[in-house]
Amino acid sequence: MANLDNLISKILEDANSKAQEIINEAKEAEKEAVDSLTSKAEKQKELIINKSHIESVTRKERIISNANLDIRNKKLKAKQDLIESVFNRAESELQEISQDEYNKFVRNFILSLDIEGDEEIVISRNYKNTIDQNLINFINGELRAKGKKGELKLSSEDRDIKGGFILCKNGIEINCTFEALVPSLRDELEDKILDILFKLN
Repeated sequence: MANLDNLISKILEDANSKAQEIINEAKEAEKEAVDSLTSKAEKQKELIINKSHIESVTRKERIISNANLDIRNKKLKAKQDLIESVFNRAESELQEISQDEYNKFVRNFILSLDIEGDEEIVISRNYKNTIDQNLINFINGELRAKGKKGELKLSSEDRDIKGGFILCKNGIEINCTFEALVPSLRDELEDKILDILFKLN
């Protein structure tokens, strides 16, 4: 009986000892697991923070970039609107010039062109009664003095042009209408006009 009690005690003692070892091993394993998870969590946290920071910086840069692009587009549109307004106004004012100014324009512009001098002149119906034979004779005289034929004549053709004129010969036309001349000067004058407008502002 005593041996049995001793055996039971020994078994219980061994079991208790083994249990303690298991508990200690479990605690150690738990500590290692916790440490490992903590380390991983810290690394993950750092990655998340870094990623958030990068995303935050990237988002900030994207917002600034978009804002700068929007500002640039608005400035460009304002510039284009301003230029458009100036040229539209110029074309409108040209269409309202007096008959004397129109005659001077036709005379001076024709004499500035490199033409043979026997073309037909198509003019705006608004100035049909303005250009008379005396003006044509004067222009032809100036052309002959330059060694040209000096045989310009008014065309009987009636076109709906806003202002200016068209020179025609053998199906070839030189478009000197205001609606053609103003846009043709745009590239040349845009920067100069902007300089003037912004200096005034």
